[in-house]
Amino acid sequence: MRDETQDARKRRESQQGFSEENSGHPDRVADWLLAGLELKSTLFHVGEYCGVYQASTAGHQRASFHVLLEGGCYLHIDAEGGQMARTIPLGAGDAVFLLSDVPHCLSPDAAPPADLSARAGEMTPLPTQPRPHATAPSSVSLACGFFEFRTDLDALVLGMLPNPIVARRANGRIEGMTQIFSLIQAEARRPGETPSPLLARLTDLLFYYALREAVHAEDVAPGMWRLMRRDAFGRLAAAIIESPGERWTTDAMAEFVHMSRARFCKQFVEIGGQPPAQFVTLVRMKTAAALLREGVSLPEAAEHVGYQSESAFAQAFKRVTGIQPGAWRRQATRSAAPDAAPTHSALIPAAPYALH
Repeated sequence: MRDETQDARKRRESQQGFSEENSGHPDRVADWLLAGLELKSTLFHVGEYCGVYQASTAGHQRASFHVLLEGGCYLHIDAEGGQMARTIPLGAGDAVFLLSDVPHCLSPDAAPPADLSARAGEMTPLPTQPRPHATAPSSVSLACGFFEFRTDLDALVLGMLPNPIVARRANGRIEGMTQIFSLIQAEARRPGETPSPLLARLTDLLFYYALREAVHAEDVAPGMWRLMRRDAFGRLAAAIIESPGERWTTDAMAEFVHMSRARFCKQFVEIGGQPPAQFVTLVRMKTAAALLREGVSLPEAAEHVGYQSESAFAQAFKRVTGIQPGAWRRQATRSAAPDAAPTHSALIPAAPYALH
């Protein structure tokens, strides 16, 4: 009788959008985000800290990453953007990607420091061979740097991602992530005065795997990412991504997840942080932007994402992106040229620096 009750509860939760069982729909959404994402990492420091240290990549107006090669530490993140201050334990093989220039630091102490902006300790070069014994509890080997995004509808799409993105080697769900980390470890210990150029490219790959893994994290923050893990909402998001040209009215979406209109809108906003119509528009405009980048005509792109009127499509596109679709298409064509200069200006380049 108990099993029947549990099954009934799961069916009810699924119908109401509460179930967070792995249905594959979050992976579908992650793949959709990855499809238009270009990433370029720049490695700035590889080495180790021992004893007392407090290191950070904050203050340079750039997204940044930390990959733990050996040892462990704590990542302390200041409160920002409605999120509370957090402390995240990190171990060997873990990686953290901070999508914005958020105040943070790495330290050996679980208690956050009074001043996250303070710096302490000195990073020393890595030995060319792994240590025969485990490192001291207060030592950590790191590969740190910055990365830049370029994706269709940069700010809106990045706003859907969890921040930070933490990749855990220990969970072992994605074998490729473990293999990439092993390559990063090997490249980090190559002899020479400058780090291996392959480290940055391997970090790019690690990020893609980390993003896919993030949809299954238990502590993912409220927002669109958590919404995708609710089975009914995940199925809805996957359906919208698959067929953006369908007539996705609020009533149609509520019917899709077997909810009343009022209950559907309330849960969508509470969990996802935005109205359902806004998500539909984002999906449509991201899809249209990708089509225009590929050379599809404006009328064809408009029809594909559900607009019968080209002028209505142009108005919606400009409202979301800030520019007309024709201008977007010309800009995308220029950006795709082999000798084109980078066009993404959201992240400001910084000079090489030391972490201490």
